[in-house]
Amino acid sequence: MNKGYFQVYTGNGKGKSTAAFGLALRGLCAGKRVFIGQFVKNMKYSETGIEDVMDGIRIVQFGKDCCIDRKPDAEDAALAKRGLSECAEILKSGMYDIVVLDEITIATYLKFLEQEEVLAAVEGRAEHVEVIVTGRYCPDLLIEHADLVTEMKEIKHYYTQGVLSRKGIDC
Repeated sequence: MNKGYFQVYTGNGKGKSTAAFGLALRGLCAGKRVFIGQFVKNMKYSETGIEDVMDGIRIVQFGKDCCIDRKPDAEDAALAKRGLSECAEILKSGMYDIVVLDEITIATYLKFLEQEEVLAAVEGRAEHVEVIVTGRYCPDLLIEHADLVTEMKEIKHYYTQGVLSRKGIDC
């Protein structure tokens, strides 16, 4: 891989993080090194277990408990800023072939990060690094600069029928 591209997975439908983890798995199976920075998350979802079964992947979470159920605070913003700083260095270093910035668009939506600083980190990456940004509410600036944008659109979801997240399927 000579040139890495900038991909965005956004929209209100399920599957953005799942698609990014699928790409990460594909990359790992092709001998690529993968870094995943998860923003506004600190729960060990099932997919984080991939570190236990495969070499070449590192997952770091930059969040505290679920801020969807409460008013976000200064600590949430500080964790996101620290995460972006760490991810910017990782992107620039070129030590990973694929870097996923999972739910980082939620961090911009919640005003923890500015879209311009996220774009600067993405554009400051080593040339070979493929970067994937996920999350709802992707800012237009990131969409404009991305090489590939996929919008997940919810048509129907079993959550509306009262089905909670199922381990290994939804979380």
